[in-house]
Amino acid sequence: MSHLFSPIKIKSIEFKNRIVVSPMCQYSSVDGFANNWHLVHLGSRAVGGAGLVITEAAAVSPEGRITFADLGIYKDEHIAKLKEITTFIENHGAVAGIQLAHAGRKASHTEPWNGGKQLQSTDDNGWETFAPSAIPFSSSETAPTELDKAGIAKVITDFKAATVRSIAAGFKVIELHGAHGYLINEFLSPHSNKRTDEYGGSFENRIRLLLEIIYAVNEVWPADYPMFVRLSTTEWTEGAWTIDDSVALAKILKEKGVDLVDCSTGGNVAGAQIPLKPGYQVEFAEAIKKNADILTGAVGLITEAKQADEIIQNGLADLVIMAREFLRDPHFPLRAAHELGQEVKWPVQYERAKW
Repeated sequence: MSHLFSPIKIKSIEFKNRIVVSPMCQYSSVDGFANNWHLVHLGSRAVGGAGLVITEAAAVSPEGRITFADLGIYKDEHIAKLKEITTFIENHGAVAGIQLAHAGRKASHTEPWNGGKQLQSTDDNGWETFAPSAIPFSSSETAPTELDKAGIAKVITDFKAATVRSIAAGFKVIELHGAHGYLINEFLSPHSNKRTDEYGGSFENRIRLLLEIIYAVNEVWPADYPMFVRLSTTEWTEGAWTIDDSVALAKILKEKGVDLVDCSTGGNVAGAQIPLKPGYQVEFAEAIKKNADILTGAVGLITEAKQADEIIQNGLADLVIMAREFLRDPHFPLRAAHELGQEVKWPVQYERAKW
């Protein structure tokens, strides 16, 4: 058996292979609701053979959306369509996961194909944004409002409530989005967090919000279901968050019941110079796996079956989490199995097309 197609069990949930559909924002919702676009987008990747299919970032509050067209899970009415989607995913052999997120200072923007521009609270489809400190992401943007203690408490409550809805919607994996310059990442990083209270300053203070969210989520999330955390494991900038910080945090996350760190990078420092190349972030998954003794997922320009298989074979990560290649080819796992000489079950409707 190829390493990429070896099963893995995390807590009570077994994944048929190590291939994960990464959260990919679709900017196709109205008031946070999933619709048939999401059903087809996510469902086709399950049909295509992925072991785990994770939704795009689902905002835990309206103000936590990147754009007004983001997926949300901030009210009970969102559950029904999400349940339809998770049922379809499971019926086709994959596990359904959801990424819970709050965009922080990167909220209230237009969709990327409409410029991705910041909207002011007075604009149509715009709202007030919040962050650990009143520092804009870039010099061309308006500064967010610094969260007060009541605002921080609301964020924690929103994540907990979203977790309850995720359970009702049938998700078996939850991922907390602590990467790419969104709210949790903003608290973690000394680049964006200049607070002087218990949520800023020292490493222990800057990780406090994430740990309090995990504590609240664990109060309602089933103990035998996996919990992931996505981190920007380095910000590629001196004086910002580093891989050493991520290793230290990962050790603590493991103690708090987190099962896997989804190892991305960047997104919180405008203009950071990132050395893009195939697999450019895999080394960070390897470092956290080996130094924090926790499961990791590798991401970042992973596009080929042999490349993905070698990541697992060489012990660099435990899962391969793919985004753009799945946009190009929803059936990447079926093709990868053929290229690796691995026999896998195809949907009966598609069997006549097997290589």
